[in-house]
This record gives sequence, C-alpha cells and structure tokens, in this order.
Amino acid sequence: MPQYALSDYIQLLVSGVSIGSIYVLIALGFITIYNVTGVINLAQGEFVMLGAMLAVTLLGLGLPFIPAALVSVALVTCVGVITHRLTIQPARHAPEVSLIMITLGTAIAVRGLGLLFWGTIPYALPEFTPGAPLQIMGAVLSRQRIWIMGVALVVLIILYLFFEHTLLGKAVRACSINRGSAEVSGVDSSAMSHLSYGISAGMSAVAGIVIAPLTLVTYDMGLGLGLKGFIAAIMGGMVSAPAAVAGGLVLGVLESFTAGLLTSGIKDGVAFLALFVVLVGRTMNLSMRRRRS
Repeated sequence: MPQYALSDYIQLLVSGVSIGSIYVLIALGFITIYNVTGVINLAQGEFVMLGAMLAVTLLGLGLPFIPAALVSVALVTCVGVITHRLTIQPARHAPEVSLIMITLGTAIAVRGLGLLFWGTIPYALPEFTPGAPLQIMGAVLSRQRIWIMGVALVVLIILYLFFEHTLLGKAVRACSINRGSAEVSGVDSSAMSHLSYGISAGMSAVAGIVIAPLTLVTYDMGLGLGLKGFIAAIMGGMVSAPAAVAGGLVLGVLESFTAGLLTSGIKDGVAFLALFVVLVGRTMNLSMRRRRS
C-alpha cells in the first residue's frame, strides 16, 4: 500500500475544495430557481457550457479577458431570462413532471446548439494569472485553483448582500417563502421568476469561465457538471443554501480523495453514491417521522 505524506493530503483537500466550489455555484443556481418557481432546472449545466464557450469565442475575436468574461456572464444571464420566458412561464400551471421534462428538453436543445456552433473540437481558455504553481505546506497548488475558490467566495458574498440587504433581493426571498403573500404585497412574482433564472444562469456562467482553464471546453461539458451541482443541491435539500455549500464542498473533497488515493475511474461514481446515501437517509427519516405520528 503506498505511503502518503501530509502534503499529499493537503493537495487533495485543496483540489477537492476548488472543484467543490464549482459544484456550489451550480447548486445555488438550482436552489435559487427551485425556491422561487418550484422548478428543477435540468438545463443548469448548459449555462456552464455557454459561459465558457462564449468567453473563448469573445477572446478569439480579440476582446480582452475581463470584458470577455463580463459580456459572457451578461449574455448567459439574458439567455436564462429568455429561457424562462419562452419555456417555463407559458407552462407554469403544468404538473411538476412536465416542467422537469421541459427543462430536460431545453438542456438537449442548448447542447445541440452548442454542437452546431462550436462543433466537437475542445477549446482552451488561458489561466487568469499564468505562472509557476504555489507551494503550500509542501503541496503544489495551481494559481487557477486559487482563482476558483476566490471567485466562488466573492459570488457567495455578493449573493448574501443581495438577498439580505437589497429590496429586490428581499422580494425574491419573499416569493420563495410564500409566493401568494408576496403577490398580495405587490411583488411581481413573474418578474422575480425571470430574475431567479437570470441569476442562476449567471452563476453557472461564472462557474464555467473559472473552471475552463483547468479543463478543455466542449459542447457537452455542462452535462457532468450540472449533474454534480444537482447532487450538491439535493444534499442541501433543494432549499438550504448553506447546506448546498457544504454539500458541494464535501462532494468535491470526496471525489478528490477517491481519485487520489484509489483510482480516478470511480471518481464520478462517488457523486451518485453520495446521492443514494442522502436519499436513503431522508427516506428512513421520513418513515420514522410517520411512525411517530
């Protein structure tokens, strides 16, 4: 059995936290939409792909990186709003299963458009700050992973300030708590639904842009990332942002340690095993509550 030094565990931990930060951003997108609209948006991962692809395209057109990233996030945010307006809002009174199928169809359509526009060729996005990796307690850490964790933290802070200290954010929260009462109070629930889709799409676009330098950008990259983000959201109960943050980080760390200590071949299976454990645990908890009642 191979022997591992403390630096190896530190490196796996930091790598897990960095990839878990991506899952957190995607999971928060799922939760934001679900809390306001009651819809599980299975197209969330495709917004990740769009953010990365648009950034690559704009850079190729000669736009500097920061403007390219900002324009990409803005465009994907608009795509999120348009997606809600054209797909979910007309069917808002349909059964939940129908709405989920609509989002699944949207994901397939967006992925197909990505294949049409960008093809199967993988693209690369340069690191934000190229340079030699950093040394932390013997572990080697790429600069891009620091960017990933830093950007995720900044996004979380911005979201907290928006939802807690702005009237618009409080209106979105009011719709998520009690849509009917919010409408009686004068809140435009349709506008808040549009906004929730836009915010979620923008967060996913940010996730796609910051992870792109670590992995090649392809038209189908959003599928796997979207599933991992969804699992992190499920771990958070689809309603709790702090629990989703914890779930995303735990999922990233579990994958990192599994790939580093065992084999990378079963890394993806860890996410679905975690989902299975969470669902079984909640089913047992619900069964026990029913027996007590």
